[in-house]
Amino acid sequence: MTVLSSSPSSAKATALCSRTPRPPRRGAGTRTARSGVLLLVLAVTLTAFGVGCSDRTETTAEADGTEPVGINKEVTMPIEAVTATVVEPGAEPRSPLRRTLEADTTQQVTLSTEHHIEQQINQQALRDISPPAMTIPLTAQSGADGVELTVGNVTSPDPTLAKALLPADGSHVGFDVSELGAITALKLAPKPDTSDAARAALEQAFYQAVYQSIAFPPDAVGVGAVWTVRQQVSGSVPLEQVTTCTLTSRNGNQLTIDLNVVQTPKSTVWHLPNEAGQLEIVDYLMHGTGTIAVDLGLPLPVSGSVEVGGNQTYRDPRSSVTLRQTLRTEVQWGA
Repeated sequence: MTVLSSSPSSAKATALCSRTPRPPRRGAGTRTARSGVLLLVLAVTLTAFGVGCSDRTETTAEADGTEPVGINKEVTMPIEAVTATVVEPGAEPRSPLRRTLEADTTQQVTLSTEHHIEQQINQQALRDISPPAMTIPLTAQSGADGVELTVGNVTSPDPTLAKALLPADGSHVGFDVSELGAITALKLAPKPDTSDAARAALEQAFYQAVYQSIAFPPDAVGVGAVWTVRQQVSGSVPLEQVTTCTLTSRNGNQLTIDLNVVQTPKSTVWHLPNEAGQLEIVDYLMHGTGTIAVDLGLPLPVSGSVEVGGNQTYRDPRSSVTLRQTLRTEVQWGA
């Protein structure tokens, strides 16, 4: 499944993601060619959460006259499994943390996402390539296999994206959920008139939210309990994400949970899409914190936010080109 990124020039980024890089013009030097590859990389990866283009090449509608796969159809994206382990069981009394959802329970909640990206190639000027922030009103309804969401009037401070998002009102999103509360699949069913740019922006927002969701521990716990949740984050650079959760308070079904997130790459090399070469991962430091309020009788978080950010440096082993990125992503839930 291709998880598209939404940048200020999303059409250009999508085109770069879906095509094999063109060879350099005659007379262009090696450094120019390799810099061009790195510029392609910047369009491909927007990603504190592995949100980027896949390695496959897709044919555009303009090229063959057909509708791209998945456009205006429901698409299901599997989510990597999680492993939850209790570190400290917490104070007595202890009990399992499980959602007690009654059939057709509904909830009104708003999801807001913000993704800030700055990048620099060698000593060139620092560039801000952040996609616009989004605010997504949701109506959630619990079902037998998970949660069904209806998207409301999505807004963005970027007027172009805000206009593109208008037809998405009424789109549907689904979460398949395990008994421990972990999301195992993300389903997207946009309204027929939703544009590629709007669809890509929604896909990125929900993908970010999924990887900052909470999985409960398998054992009974009390206030002060600490457990870890391990999960691989799929993307252009596969990551190992470890979230340390602390149950700071409980009042019946009302929980407050502090989160501490650390992401590390699973390899020292980044293999670029479309066989464009590879980059060395010089350093990769991503860390975040947050607090989430949960009602075990409701399908989604009631409130709270999680912010993850840090720095990444990549180097082309066949040239002197170095790419540095500073990223910060915030996922927020509220009324």
